[in-house]
Amino acid sequence: MPTLEEQLRVTALYRHPEHSIAYDYLSSFTYPWEALDGLADFIRALGATLPAEEYDCPAPDIWVAKTATVAPSAYLGAPLIICDGAEIRHCAFIRGSAIVGAGAVVGNSTELKNCILFDGVQVPHFNYIGDAVLGYKSHMGAGAVTSNVKSDKTKVAIRYGEESIATERKKCGAMLGDFVEVGCHSVLNPGTVIGCHSNIYPLSSVRGFVPEGHIFKSATQVVIKREK
Repeated sequence: MPTLEEQLRVTALYRHPEHSIAYDYLSSFTYPWEALDGLADFIRALGATLPAEEYDCPAPDIWVAKTATVAPSAYLGAPLIICDGAEIRHCAFIRGSAIVGAGAVVGNSTELKNCILFDGVQVPHFNYIGDAVLGYKSHMGAGAVTSNVKSDKTKVAIRYGEESIATERKKCGAMLGDFVEVGCHSVLNPGTVIGCHSNIYPLSSVRGFVPEGHIFKSATQVVIKREK
């Protein structure tokens, strides 16, 4: 059985390096939340290297793939990269320090801030994604949000049973592995990490670590997924 530290590593949660232009940057850290502090600078540096024949630059430090679709009502804040074929829908609010992967969907009234969305991520309806990393083809149901600051404003730790790993961050949202499904109107509390291929029931309040290949039904009922 891998240790908690091993299960929380970038390489354990994100196994598709070909599906994020940020993967080389992300994989230079042990844990994904460590990448959040320097994300804005990384986006500016990477954006400056993107080919002009493939990306428009509608404002300083904003790069939008020519194949992406951006609704006129969407707000785009810098620094920001929107990749090939992504869809930014009506009234999306991207505050900045964000990478939206290829084919990703950012929907109506969804807000992004200081986050990496891998390719194929869907946050299509009334979602808040802050100080977070969402893995390849992960999906947030309508109204599901990441909470990134504790009510007492203390630093966030990742907890699993009696174990705990300090992030040394006051702001730390959710880290979703590849192919994670989060049900509608769920709240992922600060420091939530969900392993690859895991599912979260609708209306859940999740805190700490959910291992790979599990179903979170409640805080006292987390079960292994059955093979189909």
